[in-house]
Amino acid sequence: MTSALGSAPAGSGITPRSGGGNPDQPVRPHRKRWGRTARWIGWLWVLPALIMYGFFVLRPLAMTVQYSLYRWNGIGPARWVGFENYLTVFTDRDLLKIITNAFVLIIFFSFIPVLLGLLVASLVRRITTGPGGTLVRTVLFLPQVIPLVAAGIAWSWMLSSSGLVNQAMRAVGLDALTRSWLGEFTTALPAVGVIGTWVMLGLCTILLVTGMSKIDPSLYEAARMDGAGPIREFFAVTLPSLRQEIGVCLTVTIIAALASFDIVYISTSGGPGIQTTVPGLEIYRLAFSQRQVGLASALGVVLMLLVVLCVLPIQRLTRGEKA
Repeated sequence: MTSALGSAPAGSGITPRSGGGNPDQPVRPHRKRWGRTARWIGWLWVLPALIMYGFFVLRPLAMTVQYSLYRWNGIGPARWVGFENYLTVFTDRDLLKIITNAFVLIIFFSFIPVLLGLLVASLVRRITTGPGGTLVRTVLFLPQVIPLVAAGIAWSWMLSSSGLVNQAMRAVGLDALTRSWLGEFTTALPAVGVIGTWVMLGLCTILLVTGMSKIDPSLYEAARMDGAGPIREFFAVTLPSLRQEIGVCLTVTIIAALASFDIVYISTSGGPGIQTTVPGLEIYRLAFSQRQVGLASALGVVLMLLVVLCVLPIQRLTRGEKA
């Protein structure tokens, strides 16, 4: 007796189908061939992008790693030195100071904008439905539209000895606190960090406001029914629901801090001394001013590894399942 699904005699070359449909209908070989062909067609569509990515990203990356193993001035013959350039990066006090500067900027470029962004986004969320919501979001996002070169020039004027910041302090009787914010050793790096905070705050706020708009309102209603106030509501509902958005903000801003160049180059050129010099600026100087292409390449590889080491843990912590 045959089953309800039917069975095919051995050696007939017909494969029975499971599930619904006609049990006696065979799986046509041309469907399998079409599936394989479709996959190859898909790869053909992606191939131009892969070629461009390999030529303009992977190839320069491989060449950078190669150059880092040589001592080369960019013109004459290169001499193999192995890992000597990397040893210099990790033992030279100036280079270590420059790498430390980048990690200090992470506080201003990343952590402060995210914390302030959470506060501002919580306030903005309450007025996004009103007529001023669009205007507020536009004003907050303006720093992302303005070129960083223009932002660096504008802030250099404002933070100069006779700039707007010092004029405002003199107007309220704080003459003793006025100074050349970008020209003194103790204030130059924090001043550059303030510029970075201003640039990144708008991006973080907009991302967090967007994330808050996706939170189910019933969660807030349930929290209020349980007697939760605004602060408890924020920590119990808003913050856990924004885990992935916060991860995106931290990833983008940490990369911006470690790879910063424009703002530093325009506002301080790395001075005074090397107080505001960052790896991106030092790589430029080593390669094009001092003709130490090998050392510049080694510092670039180290910078890339630092970015990966900082970003991967954040991605793993914020990739968890949504509540």
